Amino acid sequence: MYLKEARKIWLATSDHPIYLEPGMANRHGLIAGATGTGKTVTLKVLAESFSDMGIPVFLADIKGDLSGMCLPGCENKHIRRSIDTMGITGFDYTAYPVRFFDVYGKQGHPVRTTISEMGPELLSRLLGLNDTQSGVLRIVVRIADDKGLLLIDLKDLRSMVQFVGDNAKEYKLTYGNISSQSVGAIQRSLLQLEDEGGGIFFGEPALDIADWVDWAEDGRGVMNILECQELFQHPLLYATFLLWMLSELYEMLPEAGDLDKPKLAFFFDEAHLLFNDAPKALVEKVEQVVRLIRSKGVSVWFITQNPSDIPDSVLGQIGNRVQHALRAYTPNDQKALRSAARSFRVNPAFDTEEALQALGVGEALVSVLDEKGVPSIVEKAGVLPPRSSMSAAPEAEVKAAIQSSPLARKYGETVDRRSAYEVLEEARQRETAQEEEAARQAAAEKEQKAREKELKAQQTAWEKEQREWERAARQSTARRPSTSRRATSRKKQDPLEKAINSAANTVGRELGKQIVRGLFGTFRK
Repeated sequence: MYLKEARKIWLATSDHPIYLEPGMANRHGLIAGATGTGKTVTLKVLAESFSDMGIPVFLADIKGDLSGMCLPGCENKHIRRSIDTMGITGFDYTAYPVRFFDVYGKQGHPVRTTISEMGPELLSRLLGLNDTQSGVLRIVVRIADDKGLLLIDLKDLRSMVQFVGDNAKEYKLTYGNISSQSVGAIQRSLLQLEDEGGGIFFGEPALDIADWVDWAEDGRGVMNILECQELFQHPLLYATFLLWMLSELYEMLPEAGDLDKPKLAFFFDEAHLLFNDAPKALVEKVEQVVRLIRSKGVSVWFITQNPSDIPDSVLGQIGNRVQHALRAYTPNDQKALRSAARSFRVNPAFDTEEALQALGVGEALVSVLDEKGVPSIVEKAGVLPPRSSMSAAPEAEVKAAIQSSPLARKYGETVDRRSAYEVLEEARQRETAQEEEAARQAAAEKEQKAREKELKAQQTAWEKEQREWERAARQSTARRPSTSRRATSRKKQDPLEKAINSAANTVGRELGKQIVRGLFGTFRK
C-alpha cells in the first residue's frame, strides 16, 4: 500500500522499497542537495507520510510552493513515469489538512511572540549585540522579571532599557556594571529592528505551539505551514524565529521517551542560517535542544544544500539522511563532496562520491535507521512522488483556508495589555507631575519670598524716610529762636517809649476802623 506498510513509511525505492521506521524518526533527519535536485519533493513526501500516520507537521515555506499541499495533485508525465518505474500501486491524489501562518499576517494567521518568551540569548543574536551588550540585556530582562514587569513588545523593552540605564548606579551592586555605552548600543539596535519591521514579531496573542499538535477529522495530522517568502528576506530574523519555535517545543512538550511514532515533525528549510555567524554559546544551545528534544517525541528535519553547512556536533545526532546530487566545481565543493560521501555506510555496489555527482533530479542516496537504530547501508534510490499539488495554491484558496480555520478568531486581533511600557510610563508621568508640582511650589515660595523682601524693603525705606523727616524736624526746631528767649532778650523800654508806642497804637487802630468802614460804605464825615 502506498506510503505505508504496517508501521513503516515508504520513502523511496531502489531495487526494493526503502522504508523509514516511525519509531526512529525522532532521531532526526537531513535532506541535502544542490539547488534543483529535488529536496522540496522529498520534503513533501515525508510531510505527507507523517500526516498519513497521524503525526502533525510544521513546515517553513521559503519558495511559496508548499501551499499547494491543501489541494490534490494532478498527474503529469514526470509523475506517471515515476509511478510506472517504481511499480507503485494504489496511488491516488489527495489534499491534506493545512493551516497557514505568517509572521506578517498576510498569508496566514499572525505569528507573534513576546520579548520575555524569546529570551535575552536569542534577542542578543537578533539585535547583533556583542558579549558585553548581551550581558547588559540579560540584566535588563532579569530586573524586569524581579520587578514583575511584563516584557511583551519592543516598546516594553525600550522603556525597560531606558529605565535601567537611568538607574544604573542603583542596580550596579546587585546586578553588575551597566555602562551607558551598552545601553545606547541596545537602543540603537532596537530602533534598527523596528525600522526593518521587526516590531510586528512581538506582541499578543503569542503563538501557542500546542495549536500545532492537532488532527483532522479523518485522523491525519494537520500540516502547519509558515509562509516565509517575506521573512526570508531577513535571514537572521528567519533563523532566530524558527529557532525560538524549536526551543518552545522543547519547553512545552513533556518527557515522552521512545515512542512508536513522533508527536510532531518539524522541517527547518535553509537550516544553515541557524549557524551562520552564530556565537559558540548559541550553537551549543541548538545542539542541546536537538539532542534532548528527541525524548519529547519531536522529529527534526534539516534541509540545506550541503551537510557541511551544519556543525558536526549537530550533524552527528542525525540518523536519517536523504542526500540529493552535489556539484563539485571548486576545491571547497570537492572537499564538501568527500565529506558527505564519507558520512554514509559504504555500499560495495557503487562509489558513493561518484554517485553523488551522477544523481538525477528526484534521485538520492538514502540511509535510514533500522528498528535497532543502526544506520542502513547507503542506497541509490528514487524518491516517491507527492500526492498533493506540486504548485502553489491560488490566493483565494489560501484565504478560504485561513478564514475557515478554528484559529482565525484566536489570532485575528492584536491585544495590547498593561505591561512594562504602561507601568513605567505611568511612573514617569507621576514623577513628572510631582516634579512639576514641586517646581510650582518652589516658584510660589520664591515669589512669596520676593514679595516679602519687597515689602520689607518698602518698610525699611519708609522707616528710613521717617527717621530722616524726624531728624530734619529736630534740626529745624534747633535753629528757630524760642519765644521766651526773644521776650527776655528784648530791650526794656523806658516810660517815654511806652507812651509814644501806646499813642501810635491808638491812632493806628482808629485809622484802621475808618478805612474798614469806608470799604463797606459806612464811613461818615
